[in-house]
Amino acid sequence: MQRRGFLQKLMLAATTFSLASIPYAVSRLLTSSEVASFSNHLRPPGALADDNAFIKACIGCGMCGEICPPKCIEFDKKSGGGYSTPYINPENKACILCEKCMDVCPTEALTPTAREKVKMGIAQIDRSACYPWVDRGVCGACVAICPLGDRAIAFDFANMYRPYIKEEGCAGCGMCVEICPHPSVPIRIVETGEGSVTPHVI
Repeated sequence: MQRRGFLQKLMLAATTFSLASIPYAVSRLLTSSEVASFSNHLRPPGALADDNAFIKACIGCGMCGEICPPKCIEFDKKSGGGYSTPYINPENKACILCEKCMDVCPTEALTPTAREKVKMGIAQIDRSACYPWVDRGVCGACVAICPLGDRAIAFDFANMYRPYIKEEGCAGCGMCVEICPHPSVPIRIVETGEGSVTPHVI
């Protein structure tokens, strides 16, 4: 009897976990690989808007990565070794908008830009996966961590725990993604113009 009771409890726990995971599983299925690729491969702040122009201007010196305080700047693989073009994956480590990489860049690949005017992308919230938006608890970590404060992100007026992005003020640094309990599921960085709320077509 004890064994049967243990198995029943185990099955109940597994079922509960599976149901709780549904919003995140659905979100992954509805997210295109193209968006995920951009979200995990952001150019550093101040990068030329045209990515081809950025790649041509970057000499692969690696100075941006060396001076970066949080060491969030990674580099594309280069045949034969050495540095290549830099990028940031906010799931691993996000940009804190310290502006040092822009100051040290010896080319026009990274141009000194005021942090309020940096545009690496825009944070996009999936309201079908964010805890407060699906009434599965409170969080607010993304709002608390944002280096631009309420200029870029705030709580919904009707519910103080539901975050929303202010498109004009968001720099796309990815701090919200890094701090999120489920990085790049409830919130991710997308290209400017794609909107701050994840659209779902079923």
